[in-house]
Amino acid sequence: MTSRAAAAEAVALPSKAIGALRAGLVAFPFLCPLVAGPSVQAWQLLATWVCLAGMLLAIPASVPARGICAWLGAGAAAIVLFSSPYATAAAWLPAVVVLAAMAAAACVGAGMARGGPATSGVLAAGVLAAGLVSAVLGLLQYYGLAEPLVPWTTTPALGQAYGNLRQRNQFATLISMALVAALWIYAAQPSARIRRWLVAAALLLLVAAAASTSRTGLLQLLSIVGVAAFIARRERRGAALDGAGAPPFSLPPPLVLLAMVPVYFAIAWLLPQLAAGEVEGMMQRLKEGAPGDHTRMILWHNVLSLIAAHPLTGWGWGELGFAHYSTLYDGARFPEILDNAHNLPLHLAVEMGIPVSVLICGGFLWMVMAARPWRERDPVRLMAWGMLGAIALHSLLEYPLWYGPFQLVFGLCLGMLWPARGAGMASTRQRFMARWREPPVLSSIAAAVLMAVVGYATWDYIRISQIYLPRDERLPAYEDGTLAKARNSWLFARQVDFAELTLTAVTPANAAAMHSLAERTLHFSPEPRVIVKLIESAELMGRGQEARDQAERFRIAFPAEYERWLKGLPVDRLAP
Repeated sequence: MTSRAAAAEAVALPSKAIGALRAGLVAFPFLCPLVAGPSVQAWQLLATWVCLAGMLLAIPASVPARGICAWLGAGAAAIVLFSSPYATAAAWLPAVVVLAAMAAAACVGAGMARGGPATSGVLAAGVLAAGLVSAVLGLLQYYGLAEPLVPWTTTPALGQAYGNLRQRNQFATLISMALVAALWIYAAQPSARIRRWLVAAALLLLVAAAASTSRTGLLQLLSIVGVAAFIARRERRGAALDGAGAPPFSLPPPLVLLAMVPVYFAIAWLLPQLAAGEVEGMMQRLKEGAPGDHTRMILWHNVLSLIAAHPLTGWGWGELGFAHYSTLYDGARFPEILDNAHNLPLHLAVEMGIPVSVLICGGFLWMVMAARPWRERDPVRLMAWGMLGAIALHSLLEYPLWYGPFQLVFGLCLGMLWPARGAGMASTRQRFMARWREPPVLSSIAAAVLMAVVGYATWDYIRISQIYLPRDERLPAYEDGTLAKARNSWLFARQVDFAELTLTAVTPANAAAMHSLAERTLHFSPEPRVIVKLIESAELMGRGQEARDQAERFRIAFPAEYERWLKGLPVDRLAP
């Protein structure tokens, strides 16, 4: 080996290691197995922020367009201004921090856009790696073979596949984004050997998508295949008109892409046949739909009724659950605790009013239309549009942006699609400000602030989580007097209030305090245990009519739990 070749190899190895590290920072939030405490997504969100801090240090960041910053800032301001009068800062502060983290991710995405395909490929590699690992985990879960991997994953019921995302539609959206990444890498990769591996990866992703039995995932697949086939046809027509050979960015032939749809349905039919027991397959879900009154049409009809009650200002940020419980509808009622409208525009409208929903969703739509994605030719931007589209489609049916991994990818795509345009710096002040805005200064500061937030939130969350553990599983310092030691938490004050309410018996001496606590907690989690405490305290305070009104709402909202309560049985065995 010559000295020049040795030097080139020495440079390539660190470069590959850095690329793998960057891709790992994108992938890990989707694979994080940590789940503990009162919130299912808390550890996942904290892990996402740690990875984002690492990306701020490992990837040269830039500044996204002012429109993106203004749009995210408007969302944060609306959340603060339209927060519920019953809520403290604990209700709106996490959402504001999430939007700030999304802005930081947009800065990383803008840096990726400026770094070219080599840097932008980090997003594709990370999402594809997360998708493939999740696909394997999902198939093991589907066939009941994931038990040996606990605690690195979970073991759902036979026939369910969701990796470490713990929800089929989130799993399907990850698989869809991974398919977009695989198509982009295939088109940009001239190596025939790597392309063969990518075909195998795409087949595995199709199998995982079918195993998810997600109808949202099916819509995403149809959209991805249709758009990819259109782009493939367009690029081939362009190459023919130019008289050139194969274009440098070359997707598979349109018919091959369209063939993915029948292959998907064939796999969806086959998977249940190979299971040891009877499982629900995709074909069955498409045929039968959602059970009974759990359909989205009923849910959305209820939400529209709530919007009609407060069309201009909404019910307040985080108040949908209380609004749903306290409202008696004329028609069918969605039978679950409704903490999200399963449609982003409707959710913003019901909690903050129609004007805010139009401002935020309309602003995003205006930015998209102004960018004209249907005319896009840049391969990196096409990939970002594909991933952004998968999340946007999912947001019309559920709420992926309430979860850290999708917030991260969404922010990265925002920065990649809307980076700030370069401008000359004339004055000394402008040059000084530019020096502070350039990496690594601003990126290091942002990463340090984010890690400080994560550090405090982690400490506080571990502390308040002790209330929800048996005494012998708590940290030694919290074995006794746990509630009193956690009561001063302000970041997770509502979780502490919930624990205090459910752990404390209502007596004539504490009825007034418990009634006030139950009223506050009802706005956080209007579930049977809270309602029972409210009824009991109202009765002891001599508020018979209020107790009867709440009992009637209890009967309508939770009929099965209401019957258990009448019989003197516990309404929920999962009390902390």
